[in-house]
Order: sequence, then structure tokens, then C-alpha cells
Amino acid sequence: MFHESRLEELKIILPEAPKPVAAYVPAVRTGDLVFVSGQLPLAMGSMTTGKVPSKVSVEAGAEAARACLLNSLAVLRDVIGNLSKLRRVVRIGVFVQCDSDFTEQALVANGASELLQRIFGDIGRHARTTIGVPALPLNASVEVEAVYEVLPQA
Repeated sequence: MFHESRLEELKIILPEAPKPVAAYVPAVRTGDLVFVSGQLPLAMGSMTTGKVPSKVSVEAGAEAARACLLNSLAVLRDVIGNLSKLRRVVRIGVFVQCDSDFTEQALVANGASELLQRIFGDIGRHARTTIGVPALPLNASVEVEAVYEVLPQA
């Protein structure tokens, strides 16, 4: 359980996996890939809302991306049992609710990307798409989706 112990070492506690807020499932596994639905920045009963940077600073947006990522890992853990079965992070998609003239979405997305690399090292390095959008569900500032490669099922 290398990855689980790494979370403890970093003093990171994964939340309970969030329940869907609409008509979808939290994740789908096909073969050795797990596609985790977009996760919102829900943390300890609250959520970061509003546009970056007029309502939410870039730094707070990056923190929201980290919260999204932790929710994604919680969903992944529910699907595969524990994170020691993770082979690599394949790709993340980061959606940033932002003002129309904002062009630093990548700085917000780095919150999630840097956390993945900090937790998992080389297998946390991933492909990424970052997109600025005019609105997100529940007025969330950020949403993160992910694709993970995992060990084959026994």
C-alpha cells in the first residue's frame, strides 16, 4: 500500500467519495482504465464557488483544484479498493469557471497536477487539458475529471 502510506506521510486524508449530484455514475472502469467523472471542490461541507479571478483568487482556485483531485482519488479508491493498485495517472481535465479575459487557467490546474506528482511521483505525471468556461455546476470555481490506469482485476 505504498500510495496509501504516502498520503499519511504527507498528512493528506482523503474524503469520503462524493455522491453524484445529477444523472451519472462517479466512475466507470473498462479494462485497466478508470474514468472518474468531473469532481467539484467540495471539502469539509463547503465548496469554492465563483469565477476566477474576480471572485476567487488564482491561489484559491488552485486550492479548489486540489480539493477536486482529492475527491477524484476518493472515488478511485472506492472503485479499486486501495490506491496501491494504481499504475499511473493517464490524464486529467480541468475546467475553470473564469472571467472572459482570464488566461491563466493553467496556474489553477497546477494545483491538481502538482499534488498528483507530489503524491505519486513519476506515475503521477499525466497528460492534461485545461479549459476556461463561463459557468460550472453549482457555481463551482473548478471541476476536475481524470483517467487512471490500474492493475488488472483478479
